Amino acid sequence: MKSGNTAYHETVRDVIGQALKRGADAADAIFFDGASVSVSCRLGEVEHIERSESRDLGLRVFIGKRQAIISTSDISRQVITPLIDQVIAMARAAPEDPYCGLADKEFLCGAPPTNLDLTDATELTAEQLTEIAKEAEAASLAVPGVSNSEGAGASAGNTGIHLATSDGFEEAYRTSSFSVSASVLAGSNRGMERDYDYSSTRHFSDLTPAAVIGRIAGERAVKRLNPKKVKTCQAPVLFDPRVSNSLIGHFASAINGQSIARRASFLKDQMGKAVFGPNIEIIDDPLMARGLSSKPFDAEGVRTQKRVLVEKGVLQSWLLDSATATQLSLTTTGHARRGTSSAPSPGSSNLYLTPGSLSPGQLMADIPGGLYVTELIGMGVNPVTGDYSRGASGFWIEKGEIAYPVSEITIAGNLKDMFKNMRPANDLEFRYGTNAPTLRIDGMMVAGS
Repeated sequence: MKSGNTAYHETVRDVIGQALKRGADAADAIFFDGASVSVSCRLGEVEHIERSESRDLGLRVFIGKRQAIISTSDISRQVITPLIDQVIAMARAAPEDPYCGLADKEFLCGAPPTNLDLTDATELTAEQLTEIAKEAEAASLAVPGVSNSEGAGASAGNTGIHLATSDGFEEAYRTSSFSVSASVLAGSNRGMERDYDYSSTRHFSDLTPAAVIGRIAGERAVKRLNPKKVKTCQAPVLFDPRVSNSLIGHFASAINGQSIARRASFLKDQMGKAVFGPNIEIIDDPLMARGLSSKPFDAEGVRTQKRVLVEKGVLQSWLLDSATATQLSLTTTGHARRGTSSAPSPGSSNLYLTPGSLSPGQLMADIPGGLYVTELIGMGVNPVTGDYSRGASGFWIEKGEIAYPVSEITIAGNLKDMFKNMRPANDLEFRYGTNAPTLRIDGMMVAGS
């Protein structure tokens, strides 16, 4: 594969060679290079234009079962050479870590896939991005009831990831990114409500048109006007796709190898057991074409693959890198993630819950009274017990239909029970790194006035 700047391949190869010559038993190096342009505007005027180019190198060395890491944005030899001496000294002084080390050679990615389609050569100028942002904002302000703008933005960028290890792995890949967003206010004085919309894609042609983003943002804000309070009760709760993915994010955190190894997860003893209802399937697919979190190999050079994490409600796998796999006497699942200044740690890629057969309307049709959540506030989730309590706003459901907006609500439950009672709609879209359709969970506590 080895796409990208040849000089950067030479850089990662050279720093590993120097580290070995200076006493390291093993080493790996990761290098990121990127360029981006972003624009923000408000009320038709440009507020901010930023152009950036970055280069960042991270070197990890091992001496026995000791490791140390250095990072730098200056890759000149006069800077790197003393840093390598410094990281070798740091490794010799570091405490032993019985689980550290490079990934086993047998798991390394031999021939990275070339069909992920992660790069779009489209180049957008600051002027073009400005027009996109202004178009999004103008569409928002054109919605009747919208009274002000918090701004709109657009961006374009590309990033290269270069990875090499002293075991002979050396590969690279590039990604591109494009985004557009709008955030507006509706109403006046103390009765104002805010909402937003945005789109982020690998290819410019996949980006939702700016005018559509703006119109949706405006319509959402207007729909939230004049919210009512609800009385505290136990009721079915529907999670809009904008927030339902957060529940899958909590699941990913609970099966993260670090949490499992520390026994700090409410799912720590649930491997092979039913943690969701039999209608639930959750997949992690790092090989999804044009996926926002796709990658041909992980941050240790391990080959990536599509994995079914939950099948018919049964938990099938943890998310593991080499260190957590060693600690748990398992093998890596190819989920290592890493920056330049830290050791790898596990994390998901394109994570999603597969859709059900009913539309959102059908999913709520039998609800006499319930909550449709469009925004969550706060982080009231206990990863050890699964206790869940978050601020929320959205709409009240009456007789199976959306009735009126509501706000200043708290929803509460326990993720173990919520997972078991989860029912998905058929409206899955891949808009984020983690995605889920509309989800219904019965029996939640809704705290209002």
